[in-house]
Formats: sequence, C-alpha cells, structure tokens
Amino acid sequence: MDKLKGWLVVGFLRLFALLPWRAVQAVGAAIGWLMWKLPNRSREVARINLTRCFPELDAAAVDRLLRRSLMDIGRTLTESACAWIWPAERSIALIREVEGLEVLEQALASGKGVVGITSHLGNWEVLNHYYCSLCKPIIFYRPPKLKAVDELLQKQRVQLGNRVAPSTKEGILSVIKEVRRGGAVGIPADPEPAETAGFFVPFLGVQALTSKFVSGMLAGGKAVGVFIHALRLEDGSGFKVIFEAAPEEMYSTDAETSVAAMSRVVERYVRTWPSQYMWTMKRFKKRPAGEPRWY
Repeated sequence: MDKLKGWLVVGFLRLFALLPWRAVQAVGAAIGWLMWKLPNRSREVARINLTRCFPELDAAAVDRLLRRSLMDIGRTLTESACAWIWPAERSIALIREVEGLEVLEQALASGKGVVGITSHLGNWEVLNHYYCSLCKPIIFYRPPKLKAVDELLQKQRVQLGNRVAPSTKEGILSVIKEVRRGGAVGIPADPEPAETAGFFVPFLGVQALTSKFVSGMLAGGKAVGVFIHALRLEDGSGFKVIFEAAPEEMYSTDAETSVAAMSRVVERYVRTWPSQYMWTMKRFKKRPAGEPRWY
C-alpha cells in the first residue's frame, strides 16, 4: 500500500511540474484556500500555532493570517514539486534578488566549516538548489515516510554535486565530520528535536524545544554560521534569497545561550514574513514540564 501511495504522490508531483509557473502559483493558492475553507487537521494545527504565537491578534485577524498562510503553504507545495522534478537550473532561474551574498563568500573563504542555517520559511527546496550552486554542501533532512518520495528527493537534491544526509545517527556524524574538515552543510533550525537534544527557549513569545545541533558545531568559533532563506516575492514571479551572518551569541560555548540566539534570528524572519512560515508543522508538540499539550 505504501508503494502505491508513493507512486501516486510522485505522479501528482510530476503533474504539477508540467504547469507554467503562474499556474503553479495559482493551483498552490487554490489548494491552500481549500485547506482554509474545509475542516481538516492541518488547518486546526495552524490555527492553534497562530493563536498562541500572535496573542495580540483578535479572532478575525488570526483567521485572515490563517487564510494567507495556508495559501502560501499550498504554493510551497506546488513550487516544491517543480523543484523536485525540474532540472536544478530551472529552479535557480526563479531567484530574482539576492541580499548578503558576500556573507556566504566570506564564510567560504574563512577556511573553516560553514553551517548554512535555514527554517521552514519561504521555499527551502528552491533555496537548496541555489545554495548548492554556490558550494557543495551536505544537506541535512528528515526523510519522508514514503520510500518512493524519499528516493525522488535524494536524487533531485543532489543534482549539483552536493550530498544529502538523513536525520539518523550516521547522517548526523557525516554532517559533523564535513564541518570539521572545512566543508559546508545546510541544516534547518526549527524541526523539534528529542528533549535530550535541545533546550526550551523563547520563540514567538512561547517556549519551544529547539535543537542544539547547530550550536555544537559553532561553539567557540569552530565553524562559521550563515542564515539562508528564500522568500517568495509579492508578485509571485520568484524568490529573494537573503544571507545573514550568525550573531556573536551563537558562537558561545554555553549551548543554551547559542540556541536562544538562533531562535531569535528565526523569530525575526517569521515575524517579518508570517504567512510564509509552515504553520501546519507541530512546532510546539513537546511542552515544558507541567504545561499541557497544544495538539
């Protein structure tokens, strides 16, 4: 059954990738609109997250942001289908603006390992291709459950000579070794880790369990951290990529200080582009001791 599901999913991805770019955007927005209109678990998870993270918004404002967010999530889905099927160069051509490229260039020239830090904001699949066109990083990722989809992603994400590492013990070790020998890696900052692998730190006004993986590689200046995001342009024509140097606090040998600093940077991006964040993700599933679960 899983094999059939995998084939069906890959088939739909290939259909999306046949559409012209404007149609890709329109179909994605329509999928998101239906997610907002029809009762479903993803909508409720997103509503819970938005209500807790933006307590200053009344119910009507939350619903407006929910609608925009789900439509952007739909766009991310159809855009990512294209990034998974198209040649990498076609996705890279959608990068219309780049800010702070010199930050990455300086990091690569430093002779130290480079940790590219992103989050589930904008489109990380398009970003993956662009980042890999500038260097040959190892991209750290959480494998999807369907084998056919995982095989597709592994193939498409390494089109430019880079490598991928799943979120397994072996994958973690390969990423650490690459940084230690002066290579580049790409890591999402916001997937919720095991409680032993992170700290509860503030994120959008609430405590969020956040991984200390990045902080461990940067501690004491052993490597250079660069935040990287690809944000969707308002006119739907493509994306703007932003590079930003990790703040000094992220190089602290106190892991909790470093993790909190990383969380503040991601929070700033999410507050600036709130509808482009993956609010359907159960980012706050684990709660501090004594606090009730959200979902």
